[in-house]
Amino acid sequence: MLLAQVLLNGVLLGGLYALMAMGLALVWGVLNIVNLAHGAFIMLGAYVTYFLFTKAHLDPFLALPFTALVLFCLGYGLQRGLLNLVIRSPMFNTLLITFGLEVVLTFLAQTAFSADFRTINPDYAGANFELAGLTVPQVQLAAFVVATGLSIGLWAFLLRSRPGRSIRAVSQNLLAAQLQGIEPRRIYALTFGLGTALAGVAGGLYGTVSQINPYIGASLTAKSFVIAIIGGLDNPLGVIVGGIFLGTAELLTALYIGPTYTEVASFGILVLVLLVKPTGLLGRTT
Repeated sequence: MLLAQVLLNGVLLGGLYALMAMGLALVWGVLNIVNLAHGAFIMLGAYVTYFLFTKAHLDPFLALPFTALVLFCLGYGLQRGLLNLVIRSPMFNTLLITFGLEVVLTFLAQTAFSADFRTINPDYAGANFELAGLTVPQVQLAAFVVATGLSIGLWAFLLRSRPGRSIRAVSQNLLAAQLQGIEPRRIYALTFGLGTALAGVAGGLYGTVSQINPYIGASLTAKSFVIAIIGGLDNPLGVIVGGIFLGTAELLTALYIGPTYTEVASFGILVLVLLVKPTGLLGRTT
C-alpha cells in the first residue's frame, strides 16, 4: 500500500513537473534558446499568484489566468526588446544572456520580496479524500489536472490553430515559413510569451504544494531541462510522460534510497536516456 501511495504522489507531482518543463521545451524547440532564466519565470509566477491570493484575496487557482497574462506580457516584451537582438547568435551567447537575466530577476525578487519562505495556503490546503485505500490530496490533484489540461491544450494549439501551425512551421523550416508570409520575429515573441506564461502558471501551482523564495529558480530550471530532454523537445505529450516519469522516480528514490539522492537519480535518468534514446522517450528519431 505504501508503494501504491508513493506511485500516486509521483504521478501527481509529475504532472506539475511536466508543465514546468513545457515552456522550456517550447522555447528551446522553436527559438533554439536554452532559457536559463526559465526557473526565474516560474518563481515570478509563484509570487504573482501569492500576492493575488494574499492581497487581492483571489483563490490561487482563479488567479492563474492573471498570472499567465502578466508573465506572457513580460516574456513577450523581453523577447522583442532583448533576446531578439541575439536570436541569430551562437547558442553560447544566448546562454550567457539568459543566465544574466536569471541573476537579475532573482536579485530583483530578493530585493522586493526578501528571502523569506512563503506558501500559498488556501482554506482547503490540507484537504484530501480516500480512493481505493489511497489518500489523494485535493490541492495536488487539482494542480495535476490543471497542469495536464494545459499541456494537452498546448499540444492541441500547436496542431490545430493557425498561430500554432505558424510556430511549428518556423521551428521546422524557417525559410519555407518566411516564403509563406510568416513573420519570424512575431512568432518568436509569441512563442517566448507562451513559454513564460506556462512557466508562470507552473509557478502558481508550485506555490500551492511547496514553499517559494527568490532562489528556487535555478533548481527548477535544471529539473525542467531534464524533463524536456527525457520527454523529447518535438512532442508536448512526451514532456508530460517525462514529467510523470521523473516525479515517480524521485519519490521512489526518496523511499528506497533516501531523499538526499533524488537529484542524483534525476540526472542519472537523464544520462541513461541520452545513451539509449537521445531524442527522448517520445521524440522523433531522424
